[in-house]
Amino acid sequence: MAITDVARYAHLSRTDIDALGAELDSIRVEIENSLGARDAAYIHRTIRFQRALDAAARLLIFSSRSKTTWALGAVSLAVAKSVENMELGHNIGHGQWDWMNDPEIHSNTWEWDMAGVSSQWRYSHNYRHHMYTNVLGVDDDLGFGIMRVSRDEPWRRKWLAQPVRNLLLALIFEWGIAMHGLHSEHERADSDAERSSQSAALMRKTRRQLAKDYLLLPALSGRRWRRTLTANIAANVLRNLWAYAVIFCGHFPDGAEKFTEEALADETKPDWYLRQMLGTANFDAGPVLAFASGNLCYQIEHHLFPDLPSNRYAQIAERVRELCDKYDLPYTTGPFARQFFLTQRTILKLALPDRFLTATADDAPETASERKFG
Repeated sequence: MAITDVARYAHLSRTDIDALGAELDSIRVEIENSLGARDAAYIHRTIRFQRALDAAARLLIFSSRSKTTWALGAVSLAVAKSVENMELGHNIGHGQWDWMNDPEIHSNTWEWDMAGVSSQWRYSHNYRHHMYTNVLGVDDDLGFGIMRVSRDEPWRRKWLAQPVRNLLLALIFEWGIAMHGLHSEHERADSDAERSSQSAALMRKTRRQLAKDYLLLPALSGRRWRRTLTANIAANVLRNLWAYAVIFCGHFPDGAEKFTEEALADETKPDWYLRQMLGTANFDAGPVLAFASGNLCYQIEHHLFPDLPSNRYAQIAERVRELCDKYDLPYTTGPFARQFFLTQRTILKLALPDRFLTATADDAPETASERKFG
């Protein structure tokens, strides 16, 4: 079952946890004090690259005279969309670049190129997910309400369809994020008028997205509208699959632990740090894969410091690894393919009734608790 006593699970005393928190706080202060022109140049360079790649991909699609050229254009467009959504939209939405005081590159003004409304996503993601990461019954990202990812969720017959739901979610991931954000806003709304306003905001955003990708741009292509339309569809699906894979690898492979609501009782900032370290997972990546994933290959570091610029996560990761060694904590990571395989294994396995599962509920690869220690 999920972890209730985080300190006991980690074998750390109150003094140890407070010391760990102080060391992580010092990393934050050090990074914040060193932010400057080099970091600003990075985000401006990334924006220019993304926009140039987007324009080049669309030109390639429009001028393509072979299936190979069309495919290259569609893949390039998918990469451009992924960079915009993950390295730009996601990270800017976290406030990673608010320190620059640039009105364009700010969490309150950047609207990403996908179906969901950025402001709705910021509440569901930045607050509900990051504050309560992997806490059962609180973090809606645990299975997104449509999948069983922990044995703490009782098995029901509907979970037999989980493999199909999983595939559909991957294919239409941007729409899942959009509905996820709207659901969170509806839950916190105080009136029907507020809920209607949020629904209308999502409808306006989705209409713009659909019109841009599937009406306006194909229409501007004239007689070549079909290749533009199909390329846009392909690019959006590829972007959805990639975003799904990256995000799921950060939260559902073996070693990304789950927690009960009781674990939140009297939680301090150092306790929160510890829970984030235990509840997230990385995957190994060089500079290219890291950039393509929005630096979410460093999910542990991102959850510790969600509002620090993503270009610093590789630097921070070295320090976090050292702290994990010092305090005998797991640093959950592995090759991308392996992390993805473990994630899919868990999703497929938990579609089955518990009687088909072999490991105990307190010591399974996908779900462990302090009770496994006796």
